[in-house]
Formats: sequence, C-alpha cells, structure tokens
Amino acid sequence: MARPIWIDAVSYAARAHRHGVRKDGRTPYVAHVFRVAMTLRDIFGCDDPIAITAAVLHDTIEDTGTDYDDIEERFGHDVAEAVAALTKNPALPEPEREADYDRRLALGPWQARLVKLADTHDNYLDMATNERPNIEKVVARCERAILLARPDAQDHPEVAWAIEVVSQLIAAD
Repeated sequence: MARPIWIDAVSYAARAHRHGVRKDGRTPYVAHVFRVAMTLRDIFGCDDPIAITAAVLHDTIEDTGTDYDDIEERFGHDVAEAVAALTKNPALPEPEREADYDRRLALGPWQARLVKLADTHDNYLDMATNERPNIEKVVARCERAILLARPDAQDHPEVAWAIEVVSQLIAAD
C-alpha cells in the first residue's frame, strides 16, 4: 500500500511553521493546520487525499517562505491549486484582498472550499484562546465559507455535511 501524500505534508508543514505561534502566543501554529486536517477527515468525513493534504498545507504559502512552485513540485498540481486558492494576496489592500480571495476560492477546486470550512470551524473553536475574541468577525467568516461551498454540496456529501456542522456550530452561540 502506498503511503498517503498527506503524511509527507505533515512533516513539511511542521518544518515550514516551526517558528510560528497562534494568537495566544503559546500554541505552535502548526497545531492549527493539523486540527484543520483532522476536522476535515474526522468530523466532516472526507478521505480525499488532495483535500487532506491541502488542509495540512493551507497556510504555508501565506505564512511561510513556501511558494506555489514548492508545493507543486513536492505535492503535485492539484494540491498546489487548492493551497493557492486558500492563499490571500498580501499585495492588495484589505477590502480588495478579501474580494480577490473569495473570487479565487470560488473558482478553485471544491477541496479548497471544504478546507476553508474546516479552517473556519477550527478558528471558531479556537476563539477561547484569544483575550478579546471578535465573535462577529469569526461568524462572518464562517458564513462566507458556507456561501462559497454551497454549490459543491450536491456533488460532494462531505461538503454538505461540513456546511451543516459549521452552521450548527455558529447557531449554538
């Protein structure tokens, strides 16, 4: 049996994020990307190797010295496309950056939108570690992720389930 591609991505992400920490100043940043991948697999029921690998790598281009070519060379075109769709363009001003991000995410592969749902799920649960959580902002990001993923729900049951899980999470508060 061949080794799943996401196993190599775990080591790669751990090295790439080795100096990063979450907003609490204590939690290694890589814990977030691992939780996103575990949410995708264990809570959303997704076993797609491209989606799991993209989840592990989803912040590497945005937050480390990694670029698209590094991801494509090591993990293939499909994973690189998903990670690129999940990467904001820091050269754009904030309002343009968010609109560009949503547009690219909407045009990207379905796996990227599923990863975004897992990312917002983890960020929502992680709010407790912030001293001043901005719940409205986190809920708005969850709602944006749900809207972007809705067209995928019919063809991908794991997306439909993820939308339900994230919807229930934000409705509970």
